[in-house]
Amino acid sequence: QVQLVESGGGLVQPGGSLRLSCAVSGSIFSIYVMGWYRQAPGKQREWVATITSRGSTNYLDSVKGRFTISRDNAKSTVYLQMNSLKPEDTAVYYCNVPHPLTSRPQIANWGQGTQVTVSS
Repeated sequence: QVQLVESGGGLVQPGGSLRLSCAVSGSIFSIYVMGWYRQAPGKQREWVATITSRGSTNYLDSVKGRFTISRDNAKSTVYLQMNSLKPEDTAVYYCNVPHPLTSRPQIANWGQGTQVTVSS
């Protein structure tokens, strides 16, 4: 059973940066497409970014140029570097395995997520 543990969130001022991490256990990490999702208060969870097993990436339009997804297969960890943060980036961030065509999350057991709050 795949387990997902997110960390690295916090309170940051607009324009600031954070780096999120997601440790994955219970399966062969290197073969998975991995992704980040977020859920803002009162809104549905949305897909943010995807990285394939070979390192190809894709992003939500609103985060392109500001967020960078990466992975370390040796550590079974996926990262999300977030720069130039905006108040609208405030959300709980989660990692999961996105479907390669639809980006729908494939792992039913979500981690606890990590809170990102962008505020002055």
